[in-house]
Amino acid sequence: MERGQDSAAGRGYGTTLSTPSTETIERARITDYRRWLADRHGVTADGGYAGLWQWTVSQPSDFWSTIWEYFDVLGSRGAAQPVIQGDRMPAIHWFSGSALNYSRNALRVAQADPDRTALIYRSEAGHSGRLSYGELDRQVAIARAALVELGVTRGDRVAAYLPNSPQALIGLLAVASLGAIWTSCSPDFGAPAVIDRFAQVTPKVLIAVDGYVYNGRAYDRRQEVASIAAALPGLEAMITVSYLGASGDQPDLPVPAVAWETLGDRVGTGLRTEFDDVPFDHPLWVLYSSGTTGLPKPIVHGHGGIVLEHLKALCLHQDIGPGDVFFWYTTTGWMMWNYLAGALLAGATAVAYDGSATYPGTDALWRLAAQAGVTYFGTGAPYLIACMKAGVQPGTDHDLSRLRGVGSTGSPLPPEGFAWVYSAVAPVAGPGFTLGSFSGGTDVCTGFVGPNPLLPVRTGIIAGPCLGAKVEAFNAVGESVIGEVGELVLTIPMPSMPVGFWGDESGERYFASYFADFPGVWRHGDWIMFLPEGGCVIYGRSDATLNRGGVRMGTSEFYRIVEEFDEVADSLVIDTGVLGTEGRLILYLVLADGASFDDALAAKIKSALRSALSPRHVPDEIRQVPGVPRTLSGKKLEVPVRKILTGTPVAQAADPSSLANPEVLAYFAPGGGGA
Repeated sequence: MERGQDSAAGRGYGTTLSTPSTETIERARITDYRRWLADRHGVTADGGYAGLWQWTVSQPSDFWSTIWEYFDVLGSRGAAQPVIQGDRMPAIHWFSGSALNYSRNALRVAQADPDRTALIYRSEAGHSGRLSYGELDRQVAIARAALVELGVTRGDRVAAYLPNSPQALIGLLAVASLGAIWTSCSPDFGAPAVIDRFAQVTPKVLIAVDGYVYNGRAYDRRQEVASIAAALPGLEAMITVSYLGASGDQPDLPVPAVAWETLGDRVGTGLRTEFDDVPFDHPLWVLYSSGTTGLPKPIVHGHGGIVLEHLKALCLHQDIGPGDVFFWYTTTGWMMWNYLAGALLAGATAVAYDGSATYPGTDALWRLAAQAGVTYFGTGAPYLIACMKAGVQPGTDHDLSRLRGVGSTGSPLPPEGFAWVYSAVAPVAGPGFTLGSFSGGTDVCTGFVGPNPLLPVRTGIIAGPCLGAKVEAFNAVGESVIGEVGELVLTIPMPSMPVGFWGDESGERYFASYFADFPGVWRHGDWIMFLPEGGCVIYGRSDATLNRGGVRMGTSEFYRIVEEFDEVADSLVIDTGVLGTEGRLILYLVLADGASFDDALAAKIKSALRSALSPRHVPDEIRQVPGVPRTLSGKKLEVPVRKILTGTPVAQAADPSSLANPEVLAYFAPGGGGA
């Protein structure tokens, strides 16, 4: 391992952990794409990856056209039209006159190689098995026929209250094959949170599970299902999934229901999936923002944008293809589930797991990876940190010889997390192993910046912007900066940007969400720094800004230092300053089992922050709380706590149904018990 200079990002950042070998570069899919680009189109971008990226963002129409061509996307390009129509975001249209279908492309292997494994699934509820592409195609055909029988047609919405299970993937592909619109929530969402989401899109059919198992405990969700169904305007039918096998009385349902297990008997089993091609921007699915301070935004993505973006991201950046076994730990309520389904576009095998990441032990996901022969292992950064702090040694304890990549997303992975992966996983992993930190969002269902098989892996550093993503850091006056923290923006469009928000016919809500601050430029809401030596670092949400002595700071660097302490299980940092007035910097701690909060611990933490960061980073107060509020997908909620500290009542600061642990918010109110 080479020890380099600390980068502009700070101490510990920038140490080179691995450099791709000539063999790794030669066999990478992105290298094949570069050769094809030169042979077919005469494009010979000099300067390595940086030169290729520069071509993709300076000639976006040509680039995205070649992605369609290189991956031989199934569909019609239509009559000759400009790939991008429109002069300024958000008024942009892609591939006018084209027609395609997401499911046709996801199931293409069912024709060419029907015996190839499409899905491996496991759950705490005891479900396990695998489906070939041919078997998956037949199951999708059955579900599609059943949906047609229930009256679903193009443009209708089908909602799913399902875990990460075969039924969810089959349902998505069946719905999309019809040109209907998919939307899903995980069954760990309570009924109010689900209703807030699904009621906005008025589904015709609801597919719902009877329960699930998590952390060794079974949860009966039949009453929640009945409450959800009763609250959805326009719901005409339900498909029920006996996943838990719950016994006892079934609550009354407001619409007719059929059992998933009987669909084959109703429509026959000797079917092959048919596909209705739709325009490029025809809605594919609706995803949702966290909804912590209002109704979740219903974000609509189109068939064409997702097909092109997921092929590019999965195949060229994460180097996924036939023969790969692709896993990401997720639920159906997080965009990474939709991204995981994209493995089928790449002809790979997807691995679906439903259950706790740490049951019966912290190494549960690594055990799964060994059993399933995973070649690319994706998870949230907090899981990698939890494994590091627990002393887990996946490479020693499990056979990870097929593993050649680990992906991290959801929050910034600190340098120590990078180093742990290379010490505890990489030594026994497959050749050319890489760790790829990936950052983007639900808004585009992908990452803007992420891994790259052509570039070194360095501690704490994301390799750089992805192909076709013109990511920049803007200062307060809209100037692009390098070597300083700025707003993450995109200055040219990407095809997986939303086609809009559901119900926002005028586009006002969509415009206000991304384009109000810098007209014609997408403002994402994250702090980012591009480094003079290459690569970038994400510093957390820009709406949770810390401003000390006129210097803007992200929150991730605080958490990196504080959560290194064995006594600290979790933390949250809040700046109470408003309207240019400097407030107090308050650090909240959740202590590890057996630890106690005292002056000595507070002094150690303050000293570490002062030494590793700066005197500005030393908190004015340190308080103990029983938990850090998080969204249902596990992200820390800094903004609602800041609102509480600046006078907003707890009941108005956040929607409790959108939180995984709403009970902890009360501890942040005056007199609430935060010590």
